[in-house]
Amino acid sequence: MTAYLLRRLLAFALTLLGAAIVIFLVLEILPGDPAAVTLGLNAAPEALAALRAEMGLDQPALLRFFSWIGGLVTGDLGLSYTYRVPVTQLIGERMVVTLPLASMAILLASAIGIPLGVLAAANHNRAGDAAVMVFAQAGLAIPNFWFGLLLVLVFAVGAGWLPAGGFPGWQAGLVPALKSLLLPAVALALPQAAILARVTRSAMLETMQEDYVRTARAKGVSRRRTMLRHVLRNALIPVVTVLGLQFSVLLAGAIIIENVFALPGLGRLVFQSIAQHDLIVVKDLVMLFSGLVVFINFAIELLYGLIDPRLRQAS
Repeated sequence: MTAYLLRRLLAFALTLLGAAIVIFLVLEILPGDPAAVTLGLNAAPEALAALRAEMGLDQPALLRFFSWIGGLVTGDLGLSYTYRVPVTQLIGERMVVTLPLASMAILLASAIGIPLGVLAAANHNRAGDAAVMVFAQAGLAIPNFWFGLLLVLVFAVGAGWLPAGGFPGWQAGLVPALKSLLLPAVALALPQAAILARVTRSAMLETMQEDYVRTARAKGVSRRRTMLRHVLRNALIPVVTVLGLQFSVLLAGAIIIENVFALPGLGRLVFQSIAQHDLIVVKDLVMLFSGLVVFINFAIELLYGLIDPRLRQAS
């Protein structure tokens, strides 16, 4: 097991290094000068040269890359060109919005999608199965930002139950903060719940054909107990894999949803930084998202062993 963990940690580190190289190269070839964007088109050449030196843009690309990697390792992410504050401060201020939003969305997606998938599998080729498949097809076809706008019209503008946008901050209280995140979390969760429902249904239908399921039924185990104890548990591996992938999708989807609901999260910060050509913030945020995705995949692989004892024995 130790050798397995070491191999996974090595793969984790190499993947992060590869992601860092790709991110740096892509942003290097983008047109535009961050110093010129910051100072404006009519800036004096002396001021432009001074700002480029302050930003480190006058240094060779290779030196800037290793300087950036060193900052990532030590926690010094640099200074934002636009906001003139440390990038770590910006990320810390926005993380308290995006992570709760993504966590709420993944919990809602799991609470909706997995039970619906179980219901569809238990009622295969019957009305319940057809209803779940209609929901799943609609969830896959409709983009989450449209869901968000529809939710605002119904629950914020029409009923007035929830705020249409903005975030009061956690200092305003837990209930007001969660109320402001509920609609965007639902908008993010519904398409992912549709995917989870389809994956859970397919995995359970495949598992129901296994010999040990037929043996359990032949021994007199009830259908309900068989579905929950034998079928669902063994069908969870593809479901957990999709959950890990969905968390990264939710972080990416937050870029659109946070702009729809005017939430001051990481997604909106990415959008603003790209518009303002604040490359140091863009690099750090994309690297953060990449690191979260790689870490989640690493955690999912470890979770496999808890779900399926056969994988622990193989390791």
